[in-house]
Amino acid sequence: MLLGKTIIVTGANCGIGKATATELLRRQGRVIMACRDRDRAEKAAQEIQQEAGPDRGELVIKLLDLASLKSVRSFCEEIIKEEHRLDVLINNAGIYQCPYTKTEDGYEMQFGVNHLGHFLLTNLLLDLLKRSAPSRIIVVSSKLYKYSDINFDDLNSEQSYDKAFAYSRSKLANLLFTLELSHKLEETGVTVNALTPGIVRTNLGRHAYIPLLVKPLFNLLSWAFFKSPEQGAETSVYLACSPDVEGVKGKCFANCQEEQLMEKAKDEEVAKKLWDISEVMVGLAD
Repeated sequence: MLLGKTIIVTGANCGIGKATATELLRRQGRVIMACRDRDRAEKAAQEIQQEAGPDRGELVIKLLDLASLKSVRSFCEEIIKEEHRLDVLINNAGIYQCPYTKTEDGYEMQFGVNHLGHFLLTNLLLDLLKRSAPSRIIVVSSKLYKYSDINFDDLNSEQSYDKAFAYSRSKLANLLFTLELSHKLEETGVTVNALTPGIVRTNLGRHAYIPLLVKPLFNLLSWAFFKSPEQGAETSVYLACSPDVEGVKGKCFANCQEEQLMEKAKDEEVAKKLWDISEVMVGLAD
């Protein structure tokens, strides 16, 4: 049970994030839904509370647009001002294979939201997490990280853009971020781990092109073979509350088990370089 614990879940109004928030609320946690759209968040909050049952914890909605560094800073200022503790931060929100667009700050959207927005969010909340230790940071990545690399010469995809590659790169960045952050959190009582949820039936793939004639078959197959959002959320919930992972950090999990990563997701040199560049991009560099 999570009574007395405060948890932030980004992108908690749909998909895995919503299922994660529901389960954590059911376990009596104080769940902060960090969402971009208030109307959608309020509608989701009603459904979450209903599903979580009468003995649930407290649910709070806060506005957070990860495509805006200004919004991330405002969100964190509000959290630090209002919350006396933060036990778990779940970096769940993501955008998948969208057409080429840029964030408010001029960064390629998938890299900007999936990596940079969460990078700034986590760094700004670190002091609160340290004061609340033992506390946990959870980063939702994807097995699709395998199909990319970090091209430091074109992080913003201005020379070329492939939406699938850009998504995979942002998910590889999540894993490298987790690796470097785990080193920086030594002796703090704060742990950070990543997870790959597998293929889940959510609206994350709304930008993916599926021919009209194939859609009925695709929908049928997705119900047969894809995970439900609840199944997709199981590892997030496990990493948020299981005593089995107390003190474990810098790992990646799938289906509540440690997952072996490819070497490129464990490259210490690339992880450090990405961290240093990301600090400059979000305005954290000295």
